[in-house]
Amino acid sequence: MREWLFTINGICGFGLAFKLDGFRLLYSAIATLMWVCSMIFSVEYMAHYKNKLRYYAFSAVTYFATVGVFLSSDLYTTFVFFEIMSLASYVWVIQDERKESLRAGDTYLAIAVIGGLVMLMGIFMIYVQTGTTDLTALSFDGSRMQFIAGTLMLFGFAAKAGGFPLHIWLPKAHPVAPAPASALLSGILTKAGVFGILLLSCYLFWGNEKWGTLILTIGVITMFLGALLALFSVDLKRTLACSSVSQIGFILTGTGVYDLLKEHNALAAGGVLMHMVNHSMIKLLLFMAAGVVYMNLHELDLNQIRGFGRKKPLLKIQFLMGALGIGGIPLFNGYVSKTLIHESIVEYRELLEEGVLMPFLYGKGLITLIEWIFIISGGITIAYMTKLFVVLFVEKNSDEERQKRFDEKKHYMSVASAVVLSIPALFMILAGMFPHFIPESFIRLSTGFLRSQALENFRYFSLTNLTGGFYSIAIGAVLYLFVVRKCLMKDGEYVNRWPKYLDLEEYVYRPLLLIVLPAVLGFLCRILDRFVDTATPVLIHCGVFVCRLADRFIDSIVVGLRKTVFKEEKLPQERIEGSPATHLIGSWMDHAIHVMNDTVWEYKPKKENAEHRLAMIHTKISENNAIIVRSLSFALSLAGIGLILILLFMLI
Repeated sequence: MREWLFTINGICGFGLAFKLDGFRLLYSAIATLMWVCSMIFSVEYMAHYKNKLRYYAFSAVTYFATVGVFLSSDLYTTFVFFEIMSLASYVWVIQDERKESLRAGDTYLAIAVIGGLVMLMGIFMIYVQTGTTDLTALSFDGSRMQFIAGTLMLFGFAAKAGGFPLHIWLPKAHPVAPAPASALLSGILTKAGVFGILLLSCYLFWGNEKWGTLILTIGVITMFLGALLALFSVDLKRTLACSSVSQIGFILTGTGVYDLLKEHNALAAGGVLMHMVNHSMIKLLLFMAAGVVYMNLHELDLNQIRGFGRKKPLLKIQFLMGALGIGGIPLFNGYVSKTLIHESIVEYRELLEEGVLMPFLYGKGLITLIEWIFIISGGITIAYMTKLFVVLFVEKNSDEERQKRFDEKKHYMSVASAVVLSIPALFMILAGMFPHFIPESFIRLSTGFLRSQALENFRYFSLTNLTGGFYSIAIGAVLYLFVVRKCLMKDGEYVNRWPKYLDLEEYVYRPLLLIVLPAVLGFLCRILDRFVDTATPVLIHCGVFVCRLADRFIDSIVVGLRKTVFKEEKLPQERIEGSPATHLIGSWMDHAIHVMNDTVWEYKPKKENAEHRLAMIHTKISENNAIIVRSLSFALSLAGIGLILILLFMLI
């Protein structure tokens, strides 16, 4: 596809640069579709909320900033819109202004600000080394500073994407944010972070084994940890939020393999792109479905909402489409993207065995382990989505009266809300049933950005490719029957058995930032204060002594100059008194005095010699001027005046 470039010069010195290519067009369109669906659903969902105008205003700002991120052509433009997007979306998290919402907002804002500052440091480092922030014009030169700069930028982008260990904001922000906002936070804002990681992986570090290994490691941990958190959760939106962490892990795993495969990256590139698209659409559907539950019950606890959808066939079908899609079930969209990523892992292992590629850190044994973690994570996804579906649409509530009210509730969402939920649900089945039509069209559109080749004759439903999916389904069934039903339930109620001490925010980050770091810095400051108190008198005495020495030295120089270079010259003979002017003026004054003595002052004549008096005054003035002109201070004064005039000229 042809590319279009557009720049706005003069903004913040660097200017803003935008590009429109296939990938950017695709994701700008997806963002627009998701915003339209979310805003339509918000009309019903936000009907009883306060401050609705604030929500819609900041939603508009966040939309334009998000599209600005996807259309950005250099890292500086990406950063500018990235920060606007982060700050504007903060309002979503604190929309209802409850205590838990404000606390989650603090976490979200802290991660966003810290991530943004670290990212900016990396961008500055790249600019200082290369003179540009356009990654398409760069390639990794092997220097340590470039890798450090890339790692700093990765920190900022991964913070928004939800990669481990910066994933903590998702499980906290999603349960408290309005469901339409959660759909956008999970479905599209996390992809802005992934977009930044792809910029680094596809351009600056393309084909770099060290970088690919780093991304792969983060991806595998994020994928497995997010799935575990979702499995243990007993809150509907928290489960979906942890699921988002896991699915971002799938995407990062594919991105890491993409760099390790180098020019053999077609499967990995296609899998990464399609799982980004699939996850966006799946979370749009699932979070809006969760919003339908919440706006009817104002509850998210699985034990309280149990049985809500038993007699709601439309919502049941819509939720089922999302569950099957994210579970990677064949004939649904998630199966297509997960199969591509899985087969790229298999391809990398085979190329290692054949000697086409050389292992950097992960040999074929560790790659096989990563493949099984991938399959098991898919099985955990099936287990927790089965749990959610059974809770909402199969089981009955333990309170019979509540279940009766659930069953009698017929008008649980408007026609407009039903339509916008059906749009992504329809995409799940169409993209899964016709992978050569929809997914591969998206992949072909994005090959330029991803620096890859289009897929050729890939058999999605071959027995080999279906086997990985069947393994995940079997593992998911076992986990649901023997873990969810046996271990995560007590007396017929779902319980959260995840250890509290494994909460990174509460037991690691907050104590580190609010207790340990202030204590360490306070200790260092006290030591520095003691040192300053002890050293200050010594430094003062030393300073006084040095100043005295300097004063003596300068006085000696001045005296020496006065006795040599600026020595006053001796008069060879007595000068003639006065000057012609004083002689002429003095003669006139003496004549006038003589006339006045003969007339007016006849009785008291004056005997003053005016000519001599003027001569004395003239001599005194001349001697003073000579001393001043020949002095060092006069020369320094002239030099200072000259410097002042030069500075004034420069300022003007």
